[in-house]
Amino acid sequence: MTIQTVADVLAATCLISGAVLSVAAGVGLLRFPDLLSRMHSATKPQVLGLLLILTGAALRLQNTIDITTLVLVGVFQLATAPVSAHMVGRAVYRAGRVRQDVLILDELTDHTSDQVSEPDPAPREPSTRDD
Repeated sequence: MTIQTVADVLAATCLISGAVLSVAAGVGLLRFPDLLSRMHSATKPQVLGLLLILTGAALRLQNTIDITTLVLVGVFQLATAPVSAHMVGRAVYRAGRVRQDVLILDELTDHTSDQVSEPDPAPREPSTRDD
């Protein structure tokens, strides 16, 4: 096999895998019961699917300008999708629209009145010895 053929096979594999993950994310958006599960479906497999599609396109194009553009698209997707999903999830939680029966662990509730606070350990002195 030549190098071009190997790149084509890898590109096809990445494109098909990315498309399958993107379809799975879409199905998860339609089928999952609550908002938090749907947001998980929208961010995790969708971002990985997009990155695989971008990788497949980069392997197929093999042009520096095109690959740079694809890398920028991937970086911006990695920077915006998880942050926006996190912010939407916090806003929905604060609005009281989260199903409490499906949560296994709720780390956002305020249990300060139920817990006894432990004293902080003594502060450590800064080291004065020279290494």
